[in-house]
Amino acid sequence: MRIAFLVLAMLTGLFPVMAQKKPMDHSVYDGWQSIGEKLISADGRFLAYTVTVQEGDGMLVVKSADQRNMLEIPRGYQAAISDDSRFLVAKIRPYFKDTRQARIKKTPPNDMPKDSLVILELATMRVQKFAGVKSYKMPEKGESWLAYHLWKVPGTKSEQPDSLARLQRMLTTADSLARVADSLRNKVTEARVKGINILTPPKNGSRPGGKSGNENVEEGTELVVKNLVTGKEFRYQLVSDYLFNKNGQVLVIETTRKNGDSLKQALVLWHELRKDRADTVLRRFQDVKGYAITDDGTMLAFVAERDSSLKALKKYYSLWSYQPGNDSARMLAGRTTGNINTGLVISPDFNNYFSKDGSKLFFGLAPDRPVKDTSLVEFETARLDVWNYRDDYLQPQQLVQLNNELKRSWLTVIHTGNGKLVQLGTDTCEMIFPSVEGNGRYALGTSNHKYRVQQQWSMDGMVNLYLVDLETGSRKPVAEKVSMGMARISPAGQYISWYDVKKKNWMVYDIKKSSTAMLTKGITVPLYDEEDDHPADPPPHGLMGWQEGDRYAYVYDKYDIWRCDPSGTEKPFNLTGGEGRKLGISLRYTSVDPEQKFIKDGESVLFSMFDHKSKGYGWQLHTMGHTFRFTSGKPAIQEAVLSNPVKSRNAGVVAFTRQTPASLDIYQSDWQNVSNPAVYVKMSNINPQQSEYNWFSVELHRWKMLDGKMSEGLLYKPENFDPKKKYPVIFYFYEKNADRRFFYIEPMPVRASVNIAYYTSNGYLVFDPNIYYKTGQPGEDAYNSVVSAAKYLSRQPWVDSTKMGLQGHSWGGYQIAYLITRTNMFAAAEAGAPVSNMTSAYGGIRWGTGLSRQFQYERTQSRIGATLWEKPELYLKNSPLFRADKVKTPLLMLHNDKDDAVPWYQGIEYFTALRRLGKPVWMINYNDELHGIIERRNRKDWTIRMAQFFDHYLKGAPAPKWLKDGVPATLKGIDWGLGY
Repeated sequence: MRIAFLVLAMLTGLFPVMAQKKPMDHSVYDGWQSIGEKLISADGRFLAYTVTVQEGDGMLVVKSADQRNMLEIPRGYQAAISDDSRFLVAKIRPYFKDTRQARIKKTPPNDMPKDSLVILELATMRVQKFAGVKSYKMPEKGESWLAYHLWKVPGTKSEQPDSLARLQRMLTTADSLARVADSLRNKVTEARVKGINILTPPKNGSRPGGKSGNENVEEGTELVVKNLVTGKEFRYQLVSDYLFNKNGQVLVIETTRKNGDSLKQALVLWHELRKDRADTVLRRFQDVKGYAITDDGTMLAFVAERDSSLKALKKYYSLWSYQPGNDSARMLAGRTTGNINTGLVISPDFNNYFSKDGSKLFFGLAPDRPVKDTSLVEFETARLDVWNYRDDYLQPQQLVQLNNELKRSWLTVIHTGNGKLVQLGTDTCEMIFPSVEGNGRYALGTSNHKYRVQQQWSMDGMVNLYLVDLETGSRKPVAEKVSMGMARISPAGQYISWYDVKKKNWMVYDIKKSSTAMLTKGITVPLYDEEDDHPADPPPHGLMGWQEGDRYAYVYDKYDIWRCDPSGTEKPFNLTGGEGRKLGISLRYTSVDPEQKFIKDGESVLFSMFDHKSKGYGWQLHTMGHTFRFTSGKPAIQEAVLSNPVKSRNAGVVAFTRQTPASLDIYQSDWQNVSNPAVYVKMSNINPQQSEYNWFSVELHRWKMLDGKMSEGLLYKPENFDPKKKYPVIFYFYEKNADRRFFYIEPMPVRASVNIAYYTSNGYLVFDPNIYYKTGQPGEDAYNSVVSAAKYLSRQPWVDSTKMGLQGHSWGGYQIAYLITRTNMFAAAEAGAPVSNMTSAYGGIRWGTGLSRQFQYERTQSRIGATLWEKPELYLKNSPLFRADKVKTPLLMLHNDKDDAVPWYQGIEYFTALRRLGKPVWMINYNDELHGIIERRNRKDWTIRMAQFFDHYLKGAPAPKWLKDGVPATLKGIDWGLGY
């Protein structure tokens, strides 16, 4: 009887509160959660991940695989798990409120709230915390050592309490005395020659052999070195830098000298962690950079500058190496040694590295650049840029790339066995890629030297390829006009491969035979993106990788994977048996081992699957060398997106992200059953508050466009959708987004686009149609796609065809600016950063990169396919500005004054034209913002304004003050006009 009453009550609406969910407002964004870091222990027993919020305090979650043990570490981040799977170490941020308050008070950087460190013993979940930590490091492998670097605590002394400190002081004192003795001997000699009184005190308190005694340096701080298993601990003072070798036997430490203490000088120390001693590697230096250490800890290299002259305008570095057992480091190469070519110096900015086997040390040689004449008076010298048509790069591009150019260097190798120095890179062979992790004889060299000027309009990244000999530095031409991103040297160093955009096939160069062949000869299906609609050569689907020993290369078509024999002995073999093409599913290799360089026979590999029809994803395991078969006879495609897998190194456990329109969480599975969704275990549960709000559903729709071809798009509906009601619709689009059907959409203040979760929660429909293009008519192609979608949707009884709006940014903004010149069927439109005049935009600059915009119109997104002087009519026809008098739709524009992609004047041209014509138009400009809004305060403001605009025109809400009356300059920063 009671059950019957409850059922009747629910049916008759006696409990309406239970069925209703509240609409979102703009206050929900700050606390909305997302998954950040994700890592799994080597033994597979523990998973750790961060839950971040948009503004506020996040957390680090640590869980056992069986979920019996869990710990939440508030504000934890930057986690690492020790190689033995026993310890987790992470940093802890200060409270958000404390940092915010400090910023309000304009607290100096050194006095801002500091991070802490947490050490978690995973088996017991026992926690240790340490305050005031700058950074920490752990070796990738080997014993569980930890080094953490402390901030300097104001007012404390930096005295060393242990024997290592005394050792360091002894070494420093002895060295200092030796330097004083050397200096005195030199002064005696100088006195005999010049008659100088050597008893005269040095000026300015200078001391022999080093910096002025009155000159302060940035002192280092305390470093704590701890064995997490045994508890053994070392402490070093005045530390400025430190690093472990990969296998964890050695810690290299750099210290600074102490201000006011002439006996404490800077040192580089070598600490073998199983020994209670530290050896001195280098002393008497001004700067050390570019530390490199072999995986096994048998060799160290770095560059150092030792000039004690304070007035030197230019610092010259030398290359040094050290091996255990040596008294100190020895110089390998310097300004006047090491067979370095004239005009080149050792770069302090290159990340030096050893080959895997330690037989080679790679470093950089840089041009010896002139320095600025400091005797010139700055306000009396001209400031200008010289644009020269012979320059390789446009002047704005040179200025954007200036810092990188000043740090540019050419790869050079020293063979550690015999000390032979070989310069590999030059300005005509800029990039060098050694084979076999640096162990090999050869490298791939690339050069864009001949193609730099044409990148202004082609932007195809063309390079020439060379075979570079690491023994001699000689290079041999391999191929010309190859797209840079499509060339590589095989893992075993036997072949160079690349994609030929004209032949539409992959090519391979046999290094031993010095011969070139077509790697994919005999494959009849397209290996390039046959749906690419840009007026340029279509890109390939890609190269999956190589098999061990370079036996095979694996190449993608749209759906399947091909095994290709670079020797030409075997014909290409369809590894996936054509199953992908037959079912409309793309299969792609997904690496779960960051150290893996090649694929082995008998290895179990993970393929990601994407179903082009349903837009769903799945996992599929395959054993290399075996016949490909789907698990259970068919692909396990889910109505979800599966991505970012991480696998335990020593156990069969894999964790990955699974997202649907309703959720985004971490799931875990055993490796052998990763293809079976039934065994997945949900490991996170973020955003439980989402259940309180009216969410959305998404549907895939297909319809016939105006040109008779089929299109597809995504319709987002409110969770409480009522087919008996009529809804306003916002059409949001860019190019093609239908493949994102199962993506989760986080509510947030937007950079540029409409926030779908907010609008559907507040009673809108959002429709995202694909746009299909031909060359020369991007505006009309947008009209064909969007207007056909609007007409299709208008036929639905639950659509209010009088209340349809448009929203898009950048390329989407351009299309909207064009559409409202061709149709009046939309009640309101928002266009972010739109190009309105292609004739003036064509020759402009993308200030973020310094690139000319010409390539965009001729070869890429704008799809005109010709220069302005070849087909000016196409530029005029596709420019909204020249049809501004046709506009009747109220238009809101977002265009910021520091836009680094679309010139700000494009928005101004359209605004001033529409304003003159008396059209309803508004333009929002966030000061000093770029192409998309970066600062959160501005994103919040824009999200509110755009919602107010659409609410007014599509839902009949009152117009806010800024929309009715504007915000005059006299009220800037006083009244934002958001009220009604």
